[in-house]
Amino acid sequence: MSLRNTQWVLAARPQGPVKVSDFRLIETPLRPLEEGEFRIETLYLGVAAVMRNYMLNLERFERPLEIGDVMHGRGVGRIVESRNPAWRVGEIVQGKLGWQRYAIADGSTYFLMFKVRQRVAPVSTALGVLGLTGFTSYLGLVDIGAVKPGDQVLVSGAAGGVGSNVGQIARNLGASAIGIAGSDAKCELLTSRLGYRAAINYREQDVEQEIGRALPDGMDVFFDNVGGEILDAGLAHLRRHARVVLCGAISQYINGVERPYALRNAFAIFKKMARMEAFFIYELDAHFERAEAQLAEWIGAGRLHYQEDILEGLEQMPAALIRLYEGRNVGKQLVRVSNG
Repeated sequence: MSLRNTQWVLAARPQGPVKVSDFRLIETPLRPLEEGEFRIETLYLGVAAVMRNYMLNLERFERPLEIGDVMHGRGVGRIVESRNPAWRVGEIVQGKLGWQRYAIADGSTYFLMFKVRQRVAPVSTALGVLGLTGFTSYLGLVDIGAVKPGDQVLVSGAAGGVGSNVGQIARNLGASAIGIAGSDAKCELLTSRLGYRAAINYREQDVEQEIGRALPDGMDVFFDNVGGEILDAGLAHLRRHARVVLCGAISQYINGVERPYALRNAFAIFKKMARMEAFFIYELDAHFERAEAQLAEWIGAGRLHYQEDILEGLEQMPAALIRLYEGRNVGKQLVRVSNG
């Protein structure tokens, strides 16, 4: 094992969009393990839109991140050393590893560590379709959105990590999905591979007008990953008793923190006797096993195609996060740290 660790630490609080200069790559010695701890060699790391909020200490569910601290983030890796009998050398795990080559955990609830048991797909999917991203897609649509056969579903951010699953899940459950994405290439992917019957390019088309064209009778479920103007456009096309699932709001994570977008169509929720609900995936952990089993079954049967966007090397972590905010990723944005 290497005697040194490579880590990305926070160098500056972001002012506006996240920049490479907000991070610093360092090397540190590996310390010996204490009783109850285990060491993990990182195989893959993922990025998420919430990470800018981590950098600004705006998320109270995560430990404060000070200048010089290792960036927070989830990863999947292999246990290479252990002083905890419940976590054995050679096991593949996913959890809070941080932006580093080697991580130390102790099995406590903070690390949200899970053993990777499903092997119908590569281990990278433990950060995507067979991890929290997939669980967010499935439980958000099924448990929060209460989707049912025949429903018309609209999904924003449809080519992202979560959205790339939602259309297929809807189709597998007898519903029909329309996706919103940011390029013609992404829209083509949505309809050719990812289960959507139609797609809207929000950069080139009038979103509210196109929603009306694609869903002339309105929608039953709106799975929103974007917030802001696109959320507002969708609210104008709700059916009676529609369900609006607030999964993310990536459009608001920069400018919207200081100047939140004011929804013009919020009254439609009342007028249509609809329901709008946000959720926090960690609070649904009692249902992770159910979600994982169903997603794995669909993958094994060829009824769910996962989409990953992988950069090579730990040094690519800032670039991966920036790609996410710029909407350049297709599927779950990952970085391969080691082939293990």
